[in-house]
Amino acid sequence: MSEEGSGSLKTVPTATPGNEYVLRRDQGLSDYADTLADELATLPSQRPTVGCIIPAYNEGETIAGVLDSLLMQTRLPDVIHVIINNTTDDSVEVASHYAGPHTRLTPSGEQSTVIYVHDIGKNPDKKVGALNYGYSLVEGMDFLLGVDGDTTPEPNALEALVDEISSDDRIGGISAIYSIDDSALDGLMSKFLIAGQRAQFSAFNMQNLLKGRNMAVLGGQFSIFSTKALKQVLKDTHQRTPWVNDSEVEDSLLSLQIKSAGYLTKISAKAYAHVGGMTTLRSLDGQQVKWNYGAIDLMWPGQRGDTRGQPLHPNLRLRWFEHASMVLNMFTRIGFLLLLLGSLSIHAFVFRAWWLLPPLAAQFLNYRVARSMAFANRKDYVFALTFAPAEVYMWIRMGHFVRAWVKFFSRTQTDNWAAQAKAERGKGSSYLYPFLALLVFLAAAAAIWLQLPVGVRSDTLAVCWPILGILTVLQTAWMSLKALRRYRGYKA
Repeated sequence: MSEEGSGSLKTVPTATPGNEYVLRRDQGLSDYADTLADELATLPSQRPTVGCIIPAYNEGETIAGVLDSLLMQTRLPDVIHVIINNTTDDSVEVASHYAGPHTRLTPSGEQSTVIYVHDIGKNPDKKVGALNYGYSLVEGMDFLLGVDGDTTPEPNALEALVDEISSDDRIGGISAIYSIDDSALDGLMSKFLIAGQRAQFSAFNMQNLLKGRNMAVLGGQFSIFSTKALKQVLKDTHQRTPWVNDSEVEDSLLSLQIKSAGYLTKISAKAYAHVGGMTTLRSLDGQQVKWNYGAIDLMWPGQRGDTRGQPLHPNLRLRWFEHASMVLNMFTRIGFLLLLLGSLSIHAFVFRAWWLLPPLAAQFLNYRVARSMAFANRKDYVFALTFAPAEVYMWIRMGHFVRAWVKFFSRTQTDNWAAQAKAERGKGSSYLYPFLALLVFLAAAAAIWLQLPVGVRSDTLAVCWPILGILTVLQTAWMSLKALRRYRGYKA
């Protein structure tokens, strides 16, 4: 295109009512930029669709808080499906009060969503069945948001997840950073257990944040999934549904499958959600044993039932490290206890001041974990700095670890979902087995030890103390390195 005459030609694209572009003459560059920005702002932008599914089993006390928190999001889901299954409480009645359309004014403008409540009755597949039912309702949307019936996200949590997952097509799923609300607890035991779980969650989250924000497990508490990635999983695995009912940790297995399908699994750096914690030893045992058992099932080579063990899967490297670390913790703690009692039995115990270094290193690491929490409070610092609560909680976790491995190798067919539900109802005594086993072990070891000649006992102690000392030095050095690492501005 050309023009005769002395005037210079300056062209600017401008939108007509048909969104076609024509050329204007003799406009300056600043006018060009202003006009282009104005016209681009008027063009329609595509908003990704998000379908939220909430599997709910006896969540009558918490489901209202979950729905309230979702309706207060700065970015509302386009639709919310509450999938109530196997419930014996008033979950349906409470959730039904929220059914229907909802509109609210957010910082980005007016937004709307619709809440549907589905009572699917008795469901043999429990949470997995509810999740798959929900998937069938939202599979045509861009993203699926999975929320547990006792999880309350921070107001900007969904907006942060959607912004990140929609910015990179390689991402198959993103998990929020999980913590536990400890503001309404009664009783010393519940406060102690929740403080331990908060520290456990925080340490796990920070590990993933510092490893490129790669997340091995997209926890079902509050995670967003690309439906495109889920469909690819179905194609690759020949499954009819994303979640399968033959895994103890359905979310871990799906995370592995998403990773295997070529997608990334991430943890958000900005989205926070508060999940329900376990307030009794019985319920904590049921949850942790189920989690550990399911992780072992995925880690162990070979085929067990319909689930293939994947010991070399990249998502399981952190799991292997966690289990190896737990074995070392058990060896050093039980070893120290045995050698201490053995030394006292022959009046050969001599205190060394440097023995205080390992507990001090552990205490400093616990303090750093508390400092890393986004919602740390006085109870978290008391738990970390008084040392004893964290140490007792570690012994409790060791019991869960042993129970899970024993159950795995015994090959007993146990419904760990049902076992956890039973424990949460206050039934069952299996949580006491590790403590009883430790007492029996110590009694047997003492009986054998006292039968040995004093010279043999002395020689045994002379060999075992240096071995324990070397392992403890290595463990202390590792704890110190973890405590001194930079957190790069992340808050867990």
